[in-house]
Amino acid sequence: QVQLVESGGGLVQAGGSLRLSCAAPENFFGVANMGWYRQAPKNQREFIASITAGGDTKYADSVSGRFTISRDNAKKKVDLQMNSLKPEDTGRYFCNRDVAGRGFYSWGQGTQVTVSS
Repeated sequence: QVQLVESGGGLVQAGGSLRLSCAAPENFFGVANMGWYRQAPKNQREFIASITAGGDTKYADSVSGRFTISRDNAKKKVDLQMNSLKPEDTGRYFCNRDVAGRGFYSWGQGTQVTVSS
């Protein structure tokens, strides 16, 4: 069973920053696209950002220019730097292997991000 462990969430004021991290100590990591996803209360989980094994990135329009996804293949982790946070960024954030904008494996616990206005 694949274990994905997210960390770094918290409570922050609007305009602030947080850095999320995901540890994925799996053999697939070096060749897999990885992604971050967000689920707000009463909403479906949505795609936020992805990064290929080679470092190419994609972002949802809602976070483009504010969030940056990065990865360290040697450490098998993927980070999400979130700047200029808005209340609408509030939600639980998850990482996963990304396939066409969707998570491939079972979801982990995620990490909660709450942005106050």
